[in-house]
Amino acid sequence: MSEKNNTERLLKHLFDGGPWNVYEPNILNLGVGAPGTDLLESNCDNFRKATDHCLQREKTKNQSLIFQYGPTSGAYEVRHEIATYFSEMYENPVNSEDLIITTGATQGLHLVLSTLIDFQGFIFVDEFTYMIALDSMKHFTSLNIIPVKLNDDGVDLKDLEEKVSKRRFKSEKKEFWGIYYTIPTYHNPTGILFSPDICRGIVKLARKYDFLVVCDDVYTILHYDEKPTLSRLLAYDNRSDPDFVGSVISNGSFSKILGPGVRVGWLEVPARIKPILDGSGFANSGGCFNNYTAGIVRSLFELKLAQKQIDRFYEAYKERMLATTEVLRDELPQSCKLVSPTGGYFIWVRIPDHLDARKFLEYSMQEEKIFFIAGPRFSLDGESGKQFFRLSIAFYAKEKLVDGARRLCRALRNYIEKNPAGS
Repeated sequence: MSEKNNTERLLKHLFDGGPWNVYEPNILNLGVGAPGTDLLESNCDNFRKATDHCLQREKTKNQSLIFQYGPTSGAYEVRHEIATYFSEMYENPVNSEDLIITTGATQGLHLVLSTLIDFQGFIFVDEFTYMIALDSMKHFTSLNIIPVKLNDDGVDLKDLEEKVSKRRFKSEKKEFWGIYYTIPTYHNPTGILFSPDICRGIVKLARKYDFLVVCDDVYTILHYDEKPTLSRLLAYDNRSDPDFVGSVISNGSFSKILGPGVRVGWLEVPARIKPILDGSGFANSGGCFNNYTAGIVRSLFELKLAQKQIDRFYEAYKERMLATTEVLRDELPQSCKLVSPTGGYFIWVRIPDHLDARKFLEYSMQEEKIFFIAGPRFSLDGESGKQFFRLSIAFYAKEKLVDGARRLCRALRNYIEKNPAGS
């Protein structure tokens, strides 16, 4: 039976109102992929200064056009600041003319799906991938989602080529018949950094079969070990190559490094794709998707406040990741597997195959009040990956993460003893 009226819920954040609220002191939620309050608090002062700086310029020099429909790609000055900063961080050029301002990576993905791919086409995804991206894809009910095997160094190229080659067709309606969606740098949920050989192989296949590669690059600058030679897969799609056509989109966001509520991201796209996205109904209807806040972010960079805040996030994440993985390496049961990530947000743990991480989650909540996300949530069928679970290091301070990791390992040891193989 349908409800007759909507019910108002006075919620304060995305995680409010659910059973595993990250602000509930009695629960340690190691599933949440978001920065904690201790990191966000300095944004209040920084954004106040940037807002004053931005609006003063608007009033005196720019006719208050920040409140007008913005250019479809976003104001040049905003894109220039983003391009300048990330060119330095990637040690690889980002061109402002290739950028389109979005409200974040999920909206960027939705724009690409709704604009560039034939609705009878195919989306290839890693066998475990970002669950909200999967949710977004499933809303396009005529699209076919195909999982591809994932190895410790990235996607399995043989499996990808086999599945792509069997499904390729000539689209008469859209630019692309198929898309491969991935998170090649500090993958969500596995933490994998795709190897250079895998990245080169993906680009080679994309050119051969003319499919589009869409990369979520939201963790790319969060490297805690030696910096990758090329920080993102797009850099392997080299414009000087004789067979270059432009096959890769980099989908970026400030959600992980400034704050999710800022709602500013960007797509970095090749020249053959930019006019299609700029000409979409989404962009033409209202111009820049976030003209006002993007202007404030411009001032944040001009005042060097964004750089300072991002550095603070980075140092905190690095400390938290290194401390948490050290505990897990020392105290996880020998029958479990951990590949320590060299960057990003997430740790992917494998438990013995006869166990189910969903059942262990129930035990963990009962015994230790520790929540995580079980592997099946990241699979297309919702069942594969029962022997895995994902932890996040982003939300809590190091001390709380270390204590939680130790208690989680203790709970896992006890759970394995209570549930031996063959029982």
